Amino acid sequence: MTSPSPLIFAGTPSFAATALRALLDAGHNIVAVYTQPDRPAGRGRKPQASPVKQLALEYDLPVCQPENFNSDAALAELARWQADRMIVAAYGLLLPQKVLDIPRHGCLNIHASLLPRWRGAAPIQRAILAGDRETGITIMQMDAGLDTGDMLLKLSCPIAPDDTGGRLHDRLAKLGGEAIVQALANLDSLTPQPQDDSQATYARKLDKAEARIDWHKPAGQLAREVRAFNPWPVSHTLLDAQPLRIWQAQAQPATPGATPGTVLSTDVDGIAVACCEGSLLLQQIQPAGSKAMSAAAFLHGRPGRIEPGMRLGDSQST
Repeated sequence: MTSPSPLIFAGTPSFAATALRALLDAGHNIVAVYTQPDRPAGRGRKPQASPVKQLALEYDLPVCQPENFNSDAALAELARWQADRMIVAAYGLLLPQKVLDIPRHGCLNIHASLLPRWRGAAPIQRAILAGDRETGITIMQMDAGLDTGDMLLKLSCPIAPDDTGGRLHDRLAKLGGEAIVQALANLDSLTPQPQDDSQATYARKLDKAEARIDWHKPAGQLAREVRAFNPWPVSHTLLDAQPLRIWQAQAQPATPGATPGTVLSTDVDGIAVACCEGSLLLQQIQPAGSKAMSAAAFLHGRPGRIEPGMRLGDSQST
């Protein structure tokens, strides 16, 4: 019986760690793990190992954390592992061709969308924001472009009407692990399919600024933003000049004419706020200095803090 093919794994966040665990559970021979350097995190801003590094250390796997591959030393170290392939999942670096050429059979990427739709850094959240009903995982042979390589395998995943970015992330992470194990087991029978560039869309990186609620948008769009930006960067507005995070909300009809950002009603169902079309019913919120809570609990515990006629956002008046 031949020994498993030597593989390098490159990834950083929990999405990638799920794939690494799936490969290890399937018995693959991971000879080295590449991940981003430890970054400051938490209130103490102490350097923290990535989820991929933490998992690799649990399995006593060699860990490499170059800032980039611009140096001959970094390239030489990569070559020393003599890997057949490198498996890449949310690594955080755009790999140049000289890196892709080092493993004997190139590099495979686990991408969280049905390419060529949503190439880029935030495909999960962009799919929710766009109102897509389906997404999935694509295993592709990497080239020097941004998620432009030939596709080897696709597994689809429905997007539920109440899916948050976090919930969909977790399902796709699991599906990504299943997909790469399936692809490696069937490489001889998989036919590379070129991507249709004319169908490509770009999933730009999330920015904290875009999570600030613009009440002049339609309620349906804002509801998608609330879901997509949960758990990060979290949709937010202002209440008495203090941040008010919105963790859960849904769009509903409203009588036209109210100024966007105006509180229309407050009851056990939540806080209804006027938008340019319809209203957004805030169901779970987080006031400054507090934990997340249901809107009903907030209204009960802080009577008068939010009342019909008030304005949320930059311009607040009764």
